[in-house]
Amino acid sequence: MSTFDDVQSPADEERRKLLARATAAGGLALAGASLPFVASLAPSERARAQGAPIEVDTAMLKPGELKTVEWRGKPVWILARTPAMLSRLESVRSHLTDPDSTVASQQPEYARNPARAINSELFVTISLCTHLGCVPTYAPEPGSIEGDWPGGFYCPCHGSKFDLAGRVYKGSPAPTNLVIPPYQLRGSLLVIGYDATDAPA
Repeated sequence: MSTFDDVQSPADEERRKLLARATAAGGLALAGASLPFVASLAPSERARAQGAPIEVDTAMLKPGELKTVEWRGKPVWILARTPAMLSRLESVRSHLTDPDSTVASQQPEYARNPARAINSELFVTISLCTHLGCVPTYAPEPGSIEGDWPGGFYCPCHGSKFDLAGRVYKGSPAPTNLVIPPYQLRGSLLVIGYDATDAPA
């Protein structure tokens, strides 16, 4: 005994095929229309070239505190400099190889100042010695490395010395100042990976 479901007319079969084709075509059209939208969410070529940015809230940093984060596989230091630290930057000028940061490749234009920073109290640098890429030691206290040590960064691997603005001391194996990455400050939010001259992402 046959049921209603067992009986299929040629017209029903044609409608079923037409509906299946229409559904498939609609799905393809939807996927095609979505591609430009999805592509618009991807980072720009410039952002991809610089590496994915990272955000750090600096509000909790205490004066004199050094925080290490990672950006593009490199360690980056964020130092909350004290007024005493900032006052020592000028006193060491004559002992530095490049006190005015004339080697342009070592920092963005907005960091070519004595503090090498957008905000003088917040120092941001890639913490790799420019000699052979070792990570220096943070030695902020005067005399903590040697008697006349004014405070700064010391690389124990080969003896390179940097002041608290990452400027290299004369006689160090390191040829240039520490590298300052591109960054923006949005209040207490530090965004590493976007240049300060770029529009906020």
